[in-house]
Amino acid sequence: MNNPIEYIKEHKQQILQTYSELHAIAEPSREEQQTSRYLQEKLAAAGLQVTAYTNHYGFIAEIPGEKEGVIALRADMDALVQEIDGVVKANHSCGHDAHSTMALYTALALSESSPRHTMRFVFQPAEEVAEGALQMMEEGVLENVIFLGGIHVRPHMEVPFGKATPVILHGSSATIVGSIIGTPAHAARPEEGNNPIEAASFLIQALRQIRLTGNKKFSIKITELHGGETSNSIPESARFTLDVRAESNETMDALLEKARHIIENIAELTETKITYEEEGYSPAATESKVAVQLAEQAIGSVLGEENIDGPCISQGAEDFHFYTWKTPDIPATMIGLGCNLKPGLHHPQMSFNTEALVYGAQILTQMLLNADQEL
Repeated sequence: MNNPIEYIKEHKQQILQTYSELHAIAEPSREEQQTSRYLQEKLAAAGLQVTAYTNHYGFIAEIPGEKEGVIALRADMDALVQEIDGVVKANHSCGHDAHSTMALYTALALSESSPRHTMRFVFQPAEEVAEGALQMMEEGVLENVIFLGGIHVRPHMEVPFGKATPVILHGSSATIVGSIIGTPAHAARPEEGNNPIEAASFLIQALRQIRLTGNKKFSIKITELHGGETSNSIPESARFTLDVRAESNETMDALLEKARHIIENIAELTETKITYEEEGYSPAATESKVAVQLAEQAIGSVLGEENIDGPCISQGAEDFHFYTWKTPDIPATMIGLGCNLKPGLHHPQMSFNTEALVYGAQILTQMLLNADQEL
């Protein structure tokens, strides 16, 4: 086999074809059956040791090494479900098909190498519902791992085409789903009822007044509110959803505590019963200097040092950071790939310059090679 970096360059057309095929079989979280089978077959055919699991479609593929430690690379496989031109369907508008493609060809490029450490490729399900990383950790995929890398395509305004950043600093996110129980009544006799929609309006205004010390960045806003079926009746109940985001895990903890306090106070003030659950928690990124340095070296080697972009600070969330939240001693980083992505992530018409898949896979390959030699 040629040099792994050259292998990727020589297989440009196959990379683009693989991306096209994965894009066409977009599957929602927990339903990544075709995607998983497609990737497993290609990796097994190249001689990698593939391990699948019985309760989800995630899997790992390995290239054995001589040393005990493991150099790992993670890619996500699932797609969003969203409306496109009036049709609701699975759609790869977050680039997971791109991530799987780049990780696949990184594995194929290294398949005939003799690494010092075992190379482990983690193909993860259910990222969009913030469950996949936790599932994979339960399977023991971080066992003996001494380095973990990942990659995510970035919008054009964050990282320019032809550049890459060695770290994406995602924030923390959570969802609060709740219901408000009031007292139903005829709309002509509102004094006999207790309107849960009015209680929701008090809640919304109170949440808007949250302030945290230290000028910390955060947001908490209502994204769903449902209540009532007719114009002449006060409903018994209303249900709501809050989207919660914070720049750090500590800020998220403080924000959720304030939100809980406000919900309790509004329930008492309005004499309603408010029940709620906190769901979909994703931790913020933890920056590792060791991992960022390895990523910088790889980007500089492939694209030139002038194309190493600064840290990408993202208000979005990513369940990759569960890995470092649960195991902070493992050096880990997620590379941000400039690819002229427009209009933006999760937009149903998202597209990007697929030429970036080639240098993205080269960067990942070089990063794993660097980690193998230096750790």
